[in-house]
Amino acid sequence: MSKNHKVFCIGFQKTGTTSMEAALGELGYKVTSIFGKALPLDELRRSYAARGLEIAEEYDAVQDMPWPLLYRELDQAFPGSKFILTWRESDRWLKSICSHFGSNPAVLQQLTYGEDAPYPVGHELHYVKVYETHNAEVRRYFAERKEDFLEMNLSEGDGWNVLCPFLGEPMPDSPFPRTNSSDARLSLNRRLMRRLRKTYHSLRV
Repeated sequence: MSKNHKVFCIGFQKTGTTSMEAALGELGYKVTSIFGKALPLDELRRSYAARGLEIAEEYDAVQDMPWPLLYRELDQAFPGSKFILTWRESDRWLKSICSHFGSNPAVLQQLTYGEDAPYPVGHELHYVKVYETHNAEVRRYFAERKEDFLEMNLSEGDGWNVLCPFLGEPMPDSPFPRTNSSDARLSLNRRLMRRLRKTYHSLRV
């Protein structure tokens, strides 16, 4: 069953977007994620707004890129929606996005940061400027609409305690999802290593 309002996560990638997808899914929202990454840049530039609005019709919630670039269009097309800006301190965000993308070019990066900045390494100052400008513009846009807008810093512990009251949802008993974090990846790597060691020792017996 569809929710009474749509939820648009409009924080940039590497601000907890995957965790938000898991959390909203746990609350019963039908969530979608990235789109357009296989399109040529010119086509993506021309069509991403219309494509996004069409996709959003079919879902209760969205997150990741290029959704943050569409917050004005989404607000106009879907009145009464809820908007969530996930964010983290700029230096931690930059470290995370550089670690994730390195110098690998991506069309969604070009859409967001410019054609001449297809990856973060070597364009660090520009990436931070675009990131901080986006966050500031979103805050100004929703400055007088506290009932429609929420900020969440998952790295500082925000979770069900701020999300559920904002959405009018009951608080789950389970912990708030912390997916795709460095701690989660480290824990997964440790579990995999333990499993590999057990397999290795069993083969030697």
